[in-house]
Amino acid sequence: MEKCLLLGNGGREAVLAEYISKGYKLYTVCPYENPTIIEMVNKSYGKYIIADPFDKKIVADFIKENEIEVCLISSDNLLQDGLIDVARELGLKTFGPTSKGAKIEWSKTYALEIVEKLAPEMIIKNYNITDVNQLKSIIDKYEDDSFVVKPEGLTGGKGVKVGGIHFKGKEEGFEYAKSCLETSGNVIIQDKIEGREFTVMALTDGENIVVTPITFDYPYRFDEDKGPGTGGMGCLSFKDGMLPFLEKKDVDECAKLIKNTLKYINKDSIEFNGVIYGGFFKTKNGIKFIEFNARFGDPEALNVLNSLETPFTEVMENIFNKTLNTNNCKFKNNYTFTVYIVTKEYAIENRKEPLVFTMNKDKIQEQGVKVYFANTKNIEGNIYSSVSNSRLFGLTASGETLEEARKKVYNSMKGNIDKKLDYRKDIGNIYEH
Repeated sequence: MEKCLLLGNGGREAVLAEYISKGYKLYTVCPYENPTIIEMVNKSYGKYIIADPFDKKIVADFIKENEIEVCLISSDNLLQDGLIDVARELGLKTFGPTSKGAKIEWSKTYALEIVEKLAPEMIIKNYNITDVNQLKSIIDKYEDDSFVVKPEGLTGGKGVKVGGIHFKGKEEGFEYAKSCLETSGNVIIQDKIEGREFTVMALTDGENIVVTPITFDYPYRFDEDKGPGTGGMGCLSFKDGMLPFLEKKDVDECAKLIKNTLKYINKDSIEFNGVIYGGFFKTKNGIKFIEFNARFGDPEALNVLNSLETPFTEVMENIFNKTLNTNNCKFKNNYTFTVYIVTKEYAIENRKEPLVFTMNKDKIQEQGVKVYFANTKNIEGNIYSSVSNSRLFGLTASGETLEEARKKVYNSMKGNIDKKLDYRKDIGNIYEH
């Protein structure tokens, strides 16, 4: 059995660990013991070390010492830093883009330039701003706060701020944009438009793509989409792989852009394989592009991997062999449902001390719900501790109906998770009627 190195420590990596461990021995370099990932390492007779996964020498030495053959990375920062490049140089089969390939995520201006060339009709009017006077004159053009501020670099899904929601008034928007400009040297101001947001995620071998079930994400911290943007508080997918407000032609249009983008990135050499996903708006004026990500979304990965019918490690092999197609990468016809559990302070203020909490994983799993740990470590038994200010763990279930999957997740929490914890109570409500 081949050995696969997985880098990254969130809920996305927890679900990847589960599915990788079914066909490979799992290895990882991790900053702390994520309970799900460590369980899957041990189950597959792999190995882990506690160390900095960004340290290229440590990672390279770990690969060589353990004669690892495969590497999967789906963390934006690790991809930007070129950890796939390290694995490639050592001759591993790799799933994930090089740093150059991942530029479509870590540089929003680069992504917009590509889409401007390939599908100009999908571009929302925007301005790439490099100095404060230019910023002032652009914001002065707006009558009110009907604009969006986008930082240039990676922000973990928390950096984009929308006028009227995340900031009130032009002045507040200007101050936030100015702070982004000071951080990276440029900032994007974009028109605010009305539409339904959705993501199209595709697995790719660098040439061929297979679109996964379309997911609907809940990016705001509180019920009714109130509060600050987060890494995602929950997610769902439908039985037919579509969303009620989408038509096949909408997805086909997005898939065409994704395929053409890959062709553009990989024109000289294969810089990109693994997962690419685009964020889009469906508007009365057609489909509009928001952004690209160069890896699995989180929580979307929890839904998509639990929808996969073909063993994930077979899909990985088809990607390495450049033979990926819809016959060897199939999805189940089910509904999936995920809710993330967080601290009460999450996305509002930073906790000074780790939160110690209880959670009965066995009782939750008995109800047909999977637990994927993120920024959490186990102290003993049912006692856990938060590791950072990010999300703690995700709960995922599948069902024949959305309501069945939804009830499983919410019912499993009763009496089994600490009252100190928090989560959105309205995931899935948008589609009840």
